[in-house]
Amino acid sequence: MAMIEKGVPPSRFGRAVARRSGTGTRISRSDLVDESLSAVLARPMRAALTALGTVLGIATLVVTIGIAATAGNRIVGRFDELTATAVSITPETTRASPDDPPLIGWDAPERITRLNGAVAAVALAESQPGQTPPVQANDIKDPSAVTARTLGVVAATVDLPATVHGRVVAGRFYDAGNVARRDRVAVLGEEAARLLGVTRLEDGPAVFIGGEPFTVVGVIGDLKREQALAASVIVPPTAAADRLGMRQVTRVVVDTRLGAAQLIARQAPTALAPGHTDGLRVLAPPNLERARGAVEDDVNGMFLVLGLLCLVVGAVGIANVTLVGVMQRIGEIGLRRALGASRRHIAAQFLVESAVLGLLGGVVGATAGMVTVVGVCVAKDWTPVLDLGLVFAAPLAGVAVGLLAGAYPAWRAARLEPLEALRAT
Repeated sequence: MAMIEKGVPPSRFGRAVARRSGTGTRISRSDLVDESLSAVLARPMRAALTALGTVLGIATLVVTIGIAATAGNRIVGRFDELTATAVSITPETTRASPDDPPLIGWDAPERITRLNGAVAAVALAESQPGQTPPVQANDIKDPSAVTARTLGVVAATVDLPATVHGRVVAGRFYDAGNVARRDRVAVLGEEAARLLGVTRLEDGPAVFIGGEPFTVVGVIGDLKREQALAASVIVPPTAAADRLGMRQVTRVVVDTRLGAAQLIARQAPTALAPGHTDGLRVLAPPNLERARGAVEDDVNGMFLVLGLLCLVVGAVGIANVTLVGVMQRIGEIGLRRALGASRRHIAAQFLVESAVLGLLGGVVGATAGMVTVVGVCVAKDWTPVLDLGLVFAAPLAGVAVGLLAGAYPAWRAARLEPLEALRAT
């Protein structure tokens, strides 16, 4: 008996092989679990190596989904408030003649800021390519002077610094009084000031735009939005209309509260051009949840195959070791059948053993995966994002892998005839 039941305690074997009742032979569930655990733990090294493939597969899946969720959250975090709160509105058509009313007027900032969620807005009239007036630091005809090839000319309302999150680094930005008096003043972007050689504002330097002098009153820099303005000359809309012919608003930029961009994008056309909303084009930032989902899908797509391959390797390992165990335990199987165990009992025995190995692999793999995700996030100073549902489902996935892997060995064991099995020993 001891020779046949190598590695399995005889006391459990005698208790779990078969019990007689009035309805026939039966094996209780507790006995079946005890017997399976005994068979697995009798060879701990082999059980550990068998479960290693499942451990790697489950750990890879947990790490993949955890890192994907963390990366999605991280990238969406980098898609910061400046990007997520910028809305741009442009007219798709221009006026047929100067007498036609513009689709967007210079009162656009006042109309937009009435909307719930709008923080600030600026109306811009930007010089068109090929029509930009030359910009010079003096009125001398200098062939080396900076021209419109390097500098843009922009007419803007007074809320530009707040809307683009810029800082006036020298002097001041023109105010509503300058606009109302139609003063010929200008504010230079940092790069434009460097190219024009404007370093001091105490003496009221002037720049010439299309031959018209404009007094420089300030320099704006540290632009978090609309960085192209750093190489531009910014003038009031009234002076731009009088002296440069820039009368029509070409774009409105809106700074919104976080989460309000989509609402503003829907409401802005009606606020700016009632009855002509189809003539306006609105550019709004993408939805944050969509961005996060896209990142997670991309990362999952790259690593999911790796996790599935590891699970396949784990399933093959369990199937191989279980099948070898069937061959090594032919005598045990024959004795059980001789004592009254049915084919169903034998199949259940090996299925439970495979499920136990899969469960162990799932638990260890899920734990290893969580530790890996947290370790990577701590090393990178990220905030880990873990799906607890996945963590708890991982052991169940291990059990499923074990059952699938043990199906064929269990079927082979159940088909053995008692007499042939005993003769084989």
